[in-house]
Amino acid sequence: MQIIRATKTAEQAGAYYVRIQAMARKHRIPLEVEFDEHDTPNTKYIVIVDDYLPIATCRLYALDPERVVFGRIVVLPEYRHQGLGTRAVQEAEAWARELGFRTAIVESRENKVPFYENMGYVADFSRKIVGSTFTCYRMEKPLG
Repeated sequence: MQIIRATKTAEQAGAYYVRIQAMARKHRIPLEVEFDEHDTPNTKYIVIVDDYLPIATCRLYALDPERVVFGRIVVLPEYRHQGLGTRAVQEAEAWARELGFRTAIVESRENKVPFYENMGYVADFSRKIVGSTFTCYRMEKPLG
């Protein structure tokens, strides 16, 4: 398996592929909802590839000069429970540190809060985000 810091269009297409296959199809999320204002040619993505097939992804974008948001962290169903989500987030954290960010933020679905807590993220349960698809909580972790 290869972890790619996707900055080229073809690599970003791998991130989009994973999101369409694992989220849009499964949860019937319209493309205009799955792909939002944070998906631009300048957005950074982590893509994990098995041979030639993109199998996991994580999106990262700046909230401000010190804080970065990780989102759309997705692993294809047949590759889950192999630590790939953790690897994608860890690579995103490393990249964010190199870019000078001090804090990472995720908006975690309710059922994924323990996954992020295991990686050192702390949930702010007063910041419940009720979306059209999922209910999420804001979680933060210092990148120090």
